[in-house]
Amino acid sequence: MANVVEKFGLRPYRKLDGTPLVGAQNRYTIASSYATAIYQGDLVVPVTGGNIERHVYNNSASVVGVFNGCFYTDPTTQKPTFSNYYPGGVAASDITAFVVDDPDAVFLMDADATFARADLFQNYSVTNATGNTKTGISEVQLDVSESGTNASFVIQAIDISQDPNNSDVASANANILVRINKHFYRDGTGI
Repeated sequence: MANVVEKFGLRPYRKLDGTPLVGAQNRYTIASSYATAIYQGDLVVPVTGGNIERHVYNNSASVVGVFNGCFYTDPTTQKPTFSNYYPGGVAASDITAFVVDDPDAVFLMDADATFARADLFQNYSVTNATGNTKTGISEVQLDVSESGTNASFVIQAIDISQDPNNSDVASANANILVRINKHFYRDGTGI
């Protein structure tokens, strides 16, 4: 049976040891007027100045985690705003991002092409899709064509979903369990 095509970025699933992730996340900041939108499920990287930014496709920078929404004071209305995504260009001094940053977190992710069982345990890049402004959800996918054993690939496939609607490895868009391969808190390089 063909898989359901559903792009949702990286969705927290469990920890690497099989225990529940229990919604753990930490606060980070986004620089005022940072121009790029960040959607729930996008990978984020730490940058100089103590802030985070959206991970750039096919980049070997270490990832700090997965964006899970934000808070800021709207510069026009002066109202507190909670959102699934950061729309970009917000001129506010209090932009707080919530990030699932556990180095042992496992995420569910949609593959952009056919993903065979033999492709497990390889490292992958992610596609460069933008998110959905109506839902605030990311549309990045596991990029099946960008894979190998190179440690610079940002994610690693560790299992295939057991969801009967999204586990068909004979067709595109199977859901894959991944972990962040190039995690900032494991790299030890700093910025």
